[in-house]
Amino acid sequence: MPAVKELLRRLDLGNSVAEFDEQLEEYFVETETFRSLINNRSDIIAGDKGTGKTAAFRILSKRYAKIPELRNVEVLTAFNPQGNPIFTQLGEKGPLEEAEYVRLWKAYILSLAGNWLLDVYDGEFTAGMGELDALLRGLEAREQTAPPQNIFRRIVGKVGGLFAWKSAETQVAISPEGSYTFGPKVDMATGEKRNDASIPVEVALRKLDESLREANLTLWIALDRLDEAFHGFKEVEIPALRGLFRAYLDLLEFNNFRLKLFVRRDLFRRVTEGGFVNLTHINARKFEIIWDEEDLLNLLCRRIRKNNDFCSSAEINDVSDQEIFDKLFPDQVDQGTRKPKTWTWAMRRIRDGNDIKPPRNLIDLIEMAKLAQLRTEERETRQYSSDSPIIEAESLRRALKQLSEQRVNDTLLAEAGQLSPIIEKFRGGKAEHNDASLSIALSTPIGDLRSIVKPLQEIGFLEAVKGNYKVPTLYREGLEITQGKAFPDQGKAAAEDED
Repeated sequence: MPAVKELLRRLDLGNSVAEFDEQLEEYFVETETFRSLINNRSDIIAGDKGTGKTAAFRILSKRYAKIPELRNVEVLTAFNPQGNPIFTQLGEKGPLEEAEYVRLWKAYILSLAGNWLLDVYDGEFTAGMGELDALLRGLEAREQTAPPQNIFRRIVGKVGGLFAWKSAETQVAISPEGSYTFGPKVDMATGEKRNDASIPVEVALRKLDESLREANLTLWIALDRLDEAFHGFKEVEIPALRGLFRAYLDLLEFNNFRLKLFVRRDLFRRVTEGGFVNLTHINARKFEIIWDEEDLLNLLCRRIRKNNDFCSSAEINDVSDQEIFDKLFPDQVDQGTRKPKTWTWAMRRIRDGNDIKPPRNLIDLIEMAKLAQLRTEERETRQYSSDSPIIEAESLRRALKQLSEQRVNDTLLAEAGQLSPIIEKFRGGKAEHNDASLSIALSTPIGDLRSIVKPLQEIGFLEAVKGNYKVPTLYREGLEITQGKAFPDQGKAAAEDED
């Protein structure tokens, strides 16, 4: 039998961050969220950090040409997957009126989609495409073979003059009935010829829709990384994204192009809170990413199965997901009749206070446990035996500590904003609180606690449990929080905590 350390060196779980995982396509799990997307039952994919929004986009962009349901559908990326998000340019512009953001997003979609279509059909324009080409030139929005960042930069530079006719080489003609035609000066149809017109937004977008229909194409325009775009520009973030969602609603009237938005669940909540006209229409096309424990186990085991040498040596070929897990890990991490099995132990520790279990947390936990076990094996080599777990309980405990510290820093505190100083007040304390202990810890009267506790619950830092509040296990070690109550226990002592 091989040494355990040799086995572990053959186990590659991939990268938990979709943007950097080169093997993502090989072990992607097609959840109901992804199926709703490809069946065009959803336009807005909402999920917490690490739940797979970007993974869903990456797989869609790679596989759509081979998916039968997406015949005649093209997926157009409207953002840059890596580097500084292109939408940061909008933050640098400073705050605008919401209506101007709506016009800006529409102008960007028109320019991006229109230029893409005209580049694909260059030299073979239909009549509608010829007018679309003249329209974009007239608006000084024609960019041949330009990446999204160039197009967005040009649109941002036109704020205040969006959809105003600029070109002296092309003309817009407006008939007495109010219809618009576009083309070169010498080829214009009859009607009032103007070089100073302001083109109605819907007229321009309808020309794009007509051109796509002539090509027998439907265009899905995907936007991601919206949560990263406005760091440092909080005064711009909400109105800009409210403008995007209003533009999305307006664009629903067109049949041949559709926005597909991949957005953080907490960001979506902030954008729509305080009232949003026709929110029910948005929610009808929104699908939230939820991972069942069975899907998480399958995701983990798909990654394990891609390591043929490891699976052969560990004798786990052609066995179930549960059997693979049971071969790798001990039956329990903590011994005791009231203590959970290892899989349940892991599920309780990767979840936040909203019971969100991101796949990223699971993959990171197992990868950290693998590396911890490797360090142990380097000090004291074991030979593999099918009767013993490959990764031991102590390595899982060490991995949990590391995961907790990492998530506190790269997720909780990094994204809590003004809540960060409040979260820090829990450091070094107990995991469970009631109103009285929270009032003391936060130096806040009990009557004012709700305004503080609610946002802490929304970000998953606190969860309500039997009238009290608990910090989820995920964040405890990272904040040096210990198990137990921060208030005197009334009556009979509590049973042993099974967390």
